[in-house]
Amino acid sequence: MTDPAAELTTSAYYRKPPTHIHELTAVGRGTPMGELLRRYWQPVGLVADATEVPRKLKVLGEDLVLFRDRAGQSGLVHERCAHRGASLYYGKVDEAGLRCCYHGWAFDTQGHCTDQPCEPEGGKARHTIRQPWYPVQERYGLIWAYMGPAEKLPILPRYSVFEDLEPGEFIEADDRSIGGGGPVICDFNWFQHFENVVDTYHVVVLHGWFSGDQFVKDNTAMPEKVEFSRSAYGIRVTSARRSESGQKFIRRSGVAVPNLRLVPNPRAGAQTRRLESIGFVLPLDDTHFRVYTVARVKQRGELTSYRSRQNGKLWEDLTEAEHQRYPGDYEAQKSQGDITWHSDEHFGTTDLGISMLRRLMKEQAAVVAQGGDPMGVIRDPAKDMVRFEESVEVDQPGDQA
Repeated sequence: MTDPAAELTTSAYYRKPPTHIHELTAVGRGTPMGELLRRYWQPVGLVADATEVPRKLKVLGEDLVLFRDRAGQSGLVHERCAHRGASLYYGKVDEAGLRCCYHGWAFDTQGHCTDQPCEPEGGKARHTIRQPWYPVQERYGLIWAYMGPAEKLPILPRYSVFEDLEPGEFIEADDRSIGGGGPVICDFNWFQHFENVVDTYHVVVLHGWFSGDQFVKDNTAMPEKVEFSRSAYGIRVTSARRSESGQKFIRRSGVAVPNLRLVPNPRAGAQTRRLESIGFVLPLDDTHFRVYTVARVKQRGELTSYRSRQNGKLWEDLTEAEHQRYPGDYEAQKSQGDITWHSDEHFGTTDLGISMLRRLMKEQAAVVAQGGDPMGVIRDPAKDMVRFEESVEVDQPGDQA
């Protein structure tokens, strides 16, 4: 007979205080993941976001302002003016650069103080003042910033996905994820979303059973076989499925260090195709992130059409009752908490990809801490092209190979 008192000692009262893995979730300067992310160029906005009207940003826990000067050059500087700390968000762009609203100090795109109108002769010592700034480049419709140490400055890569275009294709960029729904800025830790990419079994349950074939039935069928492996740039998931017509198709998706999503179009199903888009998961701080997506398309707005639906609707059009009845990625990942309690997890065999990714990211952060270059950092201009192997391959019905 069970002893009620003994059973009670297993109640939730005795639960240990939950914890999370700080080295994977924190992104500020000086943290393991914050330093890893700062060794790469990060997308901080669409090219169209940089205008003569300053735009406020938060990136990796830092408050920044993006603008474009009169010469057409984009600039990224810290929000607080180097003079007295007023926000440059309220500044304006003129011939001298971005001018503060408080006392008119102006700064160029590299933070040089170009004018101090209230000081004699426009500021005799203005050349000694430097507004904190970051270098930026424009490529693939995005503005990229490097926020790491000068001696570790890498080359901004080119991606064959966007370079080897077929006739009629062009590049389109969007400032939101084309995955499982959610707001433009998601209000939980970035790593909960990033590791979801290598969690292939959630597609069957969340995007099939619960959301009502959020992609297509081919992709929400239970895979016959799944392999998790390390690639030259991250973690790859290889899933074998059968389509309704009997076709066997091999789907390769994955992630690249430090924050790239490599997912063939999940709405295409069992069609042979190469990777057509990359999602760049940008942590804004420890509890907010957004995803910039770049893709090869043949029609304007095609990238937006890739966005998944829940109960046939876009995420923002659902009622609260529908969010509960037809949850997607946002609902599942946000409900883990602002930062999930890693100490309370109980992994199964199907979570191998997540274990591998966490281990890999810790290893790469350790490389940075020891002064080395993490995987994927490019310094040779002749080797700036990155080629990913994620794709979908399809066999004909009856092929048992």
